[in-house]
Amino acid sequence: MIYQLIKYLHDVEGLGYRKISQKLNSWGIPTHRGKEWLNTSVHSVLKRKKQREDRIEHQRLQKFDTHISEFQLKYITFD
Repeated sequence: MIYQLIKYLHDVEGLGYRKISQKLNSWGIPTHRGKEWLNTSVHSVLKRKKQREDRIEHQRLQKFDTHISEFQLKYITFD
């Protein structure tokens, strides 16, 4: 939900990271750790969301071929 709010303020309202952090702090909305917002934390929310979406799309949903190796296990015994 916080991502959608930040995305709206950034894309639709045209606010920068500093202005968004000031608005969130004035509205009394804490970060997920309960701290005040900084311009870098606003940027991180947007960046992490994009990284998460890219990881899901390109890694998690990727199909891999099945390969069965010729693995052998040999035991050595000492008498």
